[in-house]
Amino acid sequence: MPDLKSSILSLPYIAAAQAQKHVTHNEALAQLDLLVQLSVISFDVTNAPVSPAEGDVYTVGAGAVGDFAGQDAGTIAVFQEGAWAFEAPKSGWVAGEGGASTVRVWDGTVWAPVGGGFPSSVGTLGINATADAINRLSINAEATLLNHDGAGHQLKLNKVAPVDTASLLFQTGFSGRAEMGTAGSDDFFIKVSADGTAWNEAISIDALSGDVTMLGLSVSGPARLGNFTVTTLPSASGAGAGAIIYVSDESGGAVTAFSDGSAWRRTTDRAIVS
Repeated sequence: MPDLKSSILSLPYIAAAQAQKHVTHNEALAQLDLLVQLSVISFDVTNAPVSPAEGDVYTVGAGAVGDFAGQDAGTIAVFQEGAWAFEAPKSGWVAGEGGASTVRVWDGTVWAPVGGGFPSSVGTLGINATADAINRLSINAEATLLNHDGAGHQLKLNKVAPVDTASLLFQTGFSGRAEMGTAGSDDFFIKVSADGTAWNEAISIDALSGDVTMLGLSVSGPARLGNFTVTTLPSASGAGAGAIIYVSDESGGAVTAFSDGSAWRRTTDRAIVS
């Protein structure tokens, strides 16, 4: 035993014929008290608390100052007998954070969360699946729930510029069949495909005006037009030629009307609405 310390926890051994054996023994017990069932008040602390209590344990953060200055990031700090003592962790050591459901393991570089949480940032994440450089989040599951945390919930798709794409793509056998979103502009679209190659844009909504353009429309039930009185008619030129409305109090009785580009005309006889 040339270094008189244990190989795993570096506990001091009592030397043969050593005087004051209780000092070495108590030092080893103090280390065991710290390292067995290791629990810390907080991880990555860069400044020691002003008034620590006996037995308080922290791990030191990068760039520490004060009483923790000069200690390597990840070092275990314990307040014992009125002073801070430090212990370097070994790979695989596990520590729990008191008051939180967080368990971390020392991987040789950082105290990484395990079981109780995830790192704040990961390059890829596969849940029952393999993620890749394009699909950085990949999930194989029967359903995915995105729930509120006290109120509403938003799913956000952000793109850099209007010419880029932000959309939801629905696939069959990894071949596109339906897509909705914004692509090439900020106009909103819904399009469908039977083979993943040829696409039909069924609906588009102009981002500036809100006007809706449809490829075709088949209605199996009643369709309701905008309801206006003669005094509340919108501008026929603004609506554009071909627009259709319902006029509830036209002089000849309620009637549908269309815009010829400058005036609203009754669909029954083409007379201007009055």
